[in-house]
Amino acid sequence: MTVPASTANLGSGFDALAMALSLHDVVEVTPVEAAAGTARVEITGSGAGEVPEDESHLVVRVLHATMDRLGVSPPALRLRCTNAVPHARGLGSSAAAIVAGVAAGYRLAGFDVRSERVRPEALQLAASYEGHADNVAATLFGGLVVAWSVENRYRSVRLEPHSELAPVVLIPRVESATHTMRGLLPSEVPHADAAFAAGRTALAVHALTTDPELLLEATEDRLHQEYRRPAMPETLELVRWLRDGGVPAAVSGAGPTVLALPPGGELSRDGLPEGFELVRLDVDRAGVRIEESH
Repeated sequence: MTVPASTANLGSGFDALAMALSLHDVVEVTPVEAAAGTARVEITGSGAGEVPEDESHLVVRVLHATMDRLGVSPPALRLRCTNAVPHARGLGSSAAAIVAGVAAGYRLAGFDVRSERVRPEALQLAASYEGHADNVAATLFGGLVVAWSVENRYRSVRLEPHSELAPVVLIPRVESATHTMRGLLPSEVPHADAAFAAGRTALAVHALTTDPELLLEATEDRLHQEYRRPAMPETLELVRWLRDGGVPAAVSGAGPTVLALPPGGELSRDGLPEGFELVRLDVDRAGVRIEESH
């Protein structure tokens, strides 16, 4: 199973917009002969030596919850996780793990997580673990998503990103915690900022799907980024520096990674601050992919 990273907010679309990226975790799930419900997890790459290697691993917990919800008892499992999505960097690592668990749980129960009948409940389960739907929807379905909730039900629509989008991510060595970053946000914002955000979010949908030349204006934010500056000043300075140079840029998710959307994906390293790794990516248009091994 191949699970893409994701970048959320995209500047103006706080908790509403997200896009899947061509940076992937690969998870192999194999039923084995052992006590039912047990699991052994082997991890290479991001998180190795830092996250649990038994039933308390996030992928396993979500997989078990998915199968329980479907009325199927989970077998003993061996998981091999090869992780390329960096943890705690604002690139959807927890969403990738959650989607991997949901997709594997459905498959072991005999269902395809991408089928029209299963999709709404798969999103609901994944988003209930994540606490919001933007990252998990992008990881599930690929492309660009608009996410929202209605009476505690999570919803999303998938849109086709413009063919010329060429994301670049600038990943710092430092980590951040989403719950900490959310704690920096105010409970209220000025009405003018809310109106500004509504207009820019609508423009972002148009720019990301139809007219990338409008991305610089479309990714401008007044709802969340500046409030988080005390926790990641270098990230916000890099966003400012890129935007001053005409490059559409925003904090990726809760940070501290920076997302840039330069024309053609061309972004010079000249002048970039130390401590950020520049990675050129594509938009992942497929979402989670499952292959059976025989």
